[in-house]
Amino acid sequence: MARKRKTAHKDGKKKNLLFGITSRVLMLIVAALLVLSYMSIVVNPAKVWLISLVGIMFVPLSLLNLFLLLWALKRRSKSILIPLLALLPAFFFVGRYVQFESEEERLEREAYEGNPLRIMSYNVGRFALHDTGAGIDSSSECADSVFSYIRSQNPDIVCLQEVHVDDVDKVKSYLQRKMNGYQAEYYLFPTRKGAFGNVTLSRIPVVGKGKIKFEESANLAIYTDYRHEGRSFRVYNCHFESYGISFYGIVRALINREDNVLSDTGTKMKRSITRRPKQVDQVFSDIENCPTEAFVCGDFNDNPMSYTYFRMTRGRKDAFVDAGRGFGATYARLWPMLRIDYVLFPERCRAISHEIPRLPYSDHYPVVTEVEL
Repeated sequence: MARKRKTAHKDGKKKNLLFGITSRVLMLIVAALLVLSYMSIVVNPAKVWLISLVGIMFVPLSLLNLFLLLWALKRRSKSILIPLLALLPAFFFVGRYVQFESEEERLEREAYEGNPLRIMSYNVGRFALHDTGAGIDSSSECADSVFSYIRSQNPDIVCLQEVHVDDVDKVKSYLQRKMNGYQAEYYLFPTRKGAFGNVTLSRIPVVGKGKIKFEESANLAIYTDYRHEGRSFRVYNCHFESYGISFYGIVRALINREDNVLSDTGTKMKRSITRRPKQVDQVFSDIENCPTEAFVCGDFNDNPMSYTYFRMTRGRKDAFVDAGRGFGATYARLWPMLRIDYVLFPERCRAISHEIPRLPYSDHYPVVTEVEL
């Protein structure tokens, strides 16, 4: 009997030892992945493309480390140091994803009586009716709803991406009709079914303009120069390389047991991840040679823990970090995980307000901010 108890005691110790080793290995792996996500902001993904995927996983990796921290705390385990040390840097980055407004900040915002520059950035998704429950029956009705919303916000400058126009020869008249009182600058790629690209609308007179085309890509950046209230500045309207994948399409393909879905998805993601930093460097180089201050707006197709964001925010502030409230996610399909649309402005300025209305007209939400020049 004593021998059986002794054997059972040894087996219990072995199981506890095995469980302890396994849990620590798991903690080390999850902690290491979170540390790699921090590194994704400085490592050029064109050279190490997989690190960009780890950066995208910053939020779930942080939550997983937090869970392991609480679990170790409950068990009073010394391994608590592993997730704790991994999480410490996260506190410097969490504000890029979620912001809380104090009562003092709210009162200051409501009491503001200046005349800020109101800027909007919106990827309209080619007016492709991404939410069929919105009560809209066609892409033309979707476009009408988008432009009606824009007019209701009365912005000074609007940066649109993935604008689709059916008639290539009537782009200018189409935009003038939809946004009367706004000057339109654009670059659209012609296709057999119309044209698509970037459009910048403004109530402020344009004094200069240009475009930055990306090699082997249907994405691009355009810029417009302004002189407003005694200050000269340039606004970049960017649409960096997208992943070109549909999460719903991937799920359907897996359900239908299509053999190549995972390899095709991996190929597309690698292509996007390696192209985007080259495009970012092109825009950044143009910004460095810009004779005036620069605002950078648009769909970056990258999250705040990325080389793209790190590069574009050099010398600029993020409107969401400066004046946002709540979750900063702008991609509807994975809300509140993905924030990929931005308004960045010169460091000497300050954001007065920042909103991300959850509209049903695109797979992206618009970003609307007011900046004091």
